[in-house]
Amino acid sequence: MVSPVTVVKSEGPKLVPFFKATCVYFVLWLPTSSPSWFSALIKCLPIFCLWMFLLAHGFSFLGASSNARKIFAGLVFSALGDAFLIWQEQGYFVHGLLMFAITHILYSSAFGMKPVNVTAGLVVTAVSSVSYLLLYPYLSGPFTYLVAVYVGLIGFMGWRSVAGLQLANDLWTWTKLCACLGAVLFMVSDLTIAVNKFCFPVPNSRAIIMATYYAAQMLISLSVVECQDAEGARKSA
Repeated sequence: MVSPVTVVKSEGPKLVPFFKATCVYFVLWLPTSSPSWFSALIKCLPIFCLWMFLLAHGFSFLGASSNARKIFAGLVFSALGDAFLIWQEQGYFVHGLLMFAITHILYSSAFGMKPVNVTAGLVVTAVSSVSYLLLYPYLSGPFTYLVAVYVGLIGFMGWRSVAGLQLANDLWTWTKLCACLGAVLFMVSDLTIAVNKFCFPVPNSRAIIMATYYAAQMLISLSVVECQDAEGARKSA
């Protein structure tokens, strides 16, 4: 397994644009009450930088790694979802929900179905079920079903990321840890969105949502480095 210090030295510089773009978003802190293409650009800019982070590994790497391509595609749909959510009060919330649902399907596929890890699946299912039961009394119309499906998809994505960690068996890498933490933060971000939108105002909700969201996307993007390490190991074997 590649040393985390070595990977930080290698991958850190590629993430500098992402950190700068994230700082720009929080410094400008454009009002959500006045949606515009400029505010959409500023919100999506950190995700664009994560596109570039993956592309910086080379087109040949993306071409050879199906997991990397799935994560990249997930980032593309995430940017579309971010843009739609800028205009959520104008009726585009469901469009954003659909884009992120596709993102979770892609991420789940990238994380894979092995190992199964039934215990992790039961824990994530319990957490997802409790979350939906708390939201259910506040939901009405199509959101009753749409939110249920979405919770199922993000819960499935969370399960697949946690299942791959296997801390007890020492069958893990730091990039699998990144995938796990990223998925958990994504769930926290989306739960905060749901509670704030359907239940009651959450103090500092926007800061919580965006901080956990950007961190989640960065960590999930970093998990692709494991693919590159594996490719290198196979070539040198």
